[in-house]
Amino acid sequence: MHTLIDSLFSFFSTIDYIAIFILMTLESSIFPVPSELVMIPAWVSAMGGYIDPVLATLVGGVGSVVGALLNYFILGKWLGRPFLEKYGKYILITPEKYEKAEKIFLQNDKIYTFIGRLIPVVRHLISIPAGIFRMPLTPFVSITFAWATLWCAILVALGYYLWEPVIEVTKQYGKELTYIAIPAIGIYIWYKIFKK
Repeated sequence: MHTLIDSLFSFFSTIDYIAIFILMTLESSIFPVPSELVMIPAWVSAMGGYIDPVLATLVGGVGSVVGALLNYFILGKWLGRPFLEKYGKYILITPEKYEKAEKIFLQNDKIYTFIGRLIPVVRHLISIPAGIFRMPLTPFVSITFAWATLWCAILVALGYYLWEPVIEVTKQYGKELTYIAIPAIGIYIWYKIFKK
């Protein structure tokens, strides 16, 4: 456990703007890169003088917009819309249902995008219906950038307040935390299987 924590700390202490941009682009697309593992450690790099925390936050926001735009265009506009128009009837999406969904989404597109950016998992996918139904780009990019940047700022702030204490506690009580974590994960997995 100590070796793992030291390795992670060593890696995160040298995270730079390019890494933040690439990882946050992936995070905002369909790839499962947790933003917490990118932006919280960014503060460690800032503490070491490698990067500026404000610029790191803005780079994270821009990366998130790029990832969302990839979803918007590739999975939404270029692939999703033609697929639903051509094959939707085979998955119970009739032209009438499609038109109704499009009308509902476009009437409330800013609200759906705004709320979707606040919800874990949904924030990765909300750009797909925005692309399918061709939400105007200006409000889509504005809302995405505003909330992604705010989220990055919150995570960087958490890194400032929590990173060192968490590392120290983990190093000091790693064995005990392992004894707690393994049964907790097992119970969680059992609960999800039982619930399903």
